Amino acid sequence: MDRRRNTLYFVILSSLAAGLITGRDFFFTVAYLCGGLLVFSLLWAWSTINWASVTRQLPSRRSQVGATIEETFVVANISWIPKLWLEIHDRSDLPGHHASRVISGVGPRREERWSVRTLCTRRGEFMLGPMRMVTSDPFGLFQLERPFPEQTPVVVYPPVVKLLQFPAATGDISGGDAQRRRTHYITTNAAGVRDYASGDSFNRIHWRSTARKGRLIVKEFELDPLSDVWIVLDADRTAHPRDRSSDQGTVTAHNEPAIPEERATTEEYAVTIAASLAQHFIEQNRAVGFSTHTDHHHLIQPDRGIRQLTKILETLAMLQAASTITFDQLLALEANTLQQGTTVITITPSTRETWVQAVESQARHGIHTISVLLDAESFGGRPGASLIAGKLRAAGAPVYRVRKGDRISVALSQPVVV
Repeated sequence: MDRRRNTLYFVILSSLAAGLITGRDFFFTVAYLCGGLLVFSLLWAWSTINWASVTRQLPSRRSQVGATIEETFVVANISWIPKLWLEIHDRSDLPGHHASRVISGVGPRREERWSVRTLCTRRGEFMLGPMRMVTSDPFGLFQLERPFPEQTPVVVYPPVVKLLQFPAATGDISGGDAQRRRTHYITTNAAGVRDYASGDSFNRIHWRSTARKGRLIVKEFELDPLSDVWIVLDADRTAHPRDRSSDQGTVTAHNEPAIPEERATTEEYAVTIAASLAQHFIEQNRAVGFSTHTDHHHLIQPDRGIRQLTKILETLAMLQAASTITFDQLLALEANTLQQGTTVITITPSTRETWVQAVESQARHGIHTISVLLDAESFGGRPGASLIAGKLRAAGAPVYRVRKGDRISVALSQPVVV
């Protein structure tokens, strides 16, 4: 392209020089034509790049590993001059996302649309955009580009496995009494009545009180006498081995979400297990809390419903095993917030015996623990999972052992028997 322009510049200068030397109009005419061609080409490229727009339409900014993100791109010609060709370069960092395209023949006041579907293979937050538009004139003399710096964040949740026979968390609070805590859910435990507030469901109206007082009165409810379920995930960077196998393929199968072999780490397994357990208990209408420590303390107080699951999944989507807090320190940190009768599900590859002592201490305070132990040795880490499993069983804590390549749903349905 530069070579073509330089050729025209040479022709213009040579023609002008020849015209001045010879005085012939022919050489001046050639110089004027070449100069006019340059101006025409520049104006054409400028109008093409400035009188066009590109937008992306994204139905949802949330997805999940194994699902697809679908985008619709719209390139609009807002002038009466046809666009011969446009290059759209997309610089999104979503893995496997390829949206760049060459568009040709966009007529005056017309649009060109195309859709891109991207399979999500990695959890985390990614940016869609920015984009860059490139075009040229019909003679290929000028190539202009225009940036579109807008970016759209997308959060990809970790995969979730449907659990087969994971045991129900110990439920009844000591004495079987309802928790004295108000809830916006309708339960079997009516706690009293109050005035109607905007947003209250009509099926909560207490008609006898409404008729007696002459205004809308609604029932209040308390939580069922079921203990909270806490999921505590170990994000200690020294506990998670960083093994990368050269084999290709996936480590899970049989209709379970696949974890790529190059990302088959204890970290990814732990995140998938935590997400699966959260969904499992929330589907059972249990109050689920979540705790971990990465570069700071992540604490989600127990609650029920899809909004709670979304909070946990968003936290897990960003989670990186980068903590300097050991797992026994994390358990000790949470000890003061756990009530008697609470069920704690621990997820860790740690082979340190100190966290087993923390579990024993919790048991003495009436806290029930279920441990999901990732076999670090199968991931290229330290041995010792069998010893830890034995000590946990001796402390009365059910243990589920997960090795690299195991089906998570199967591994979490078969407790370790020592």
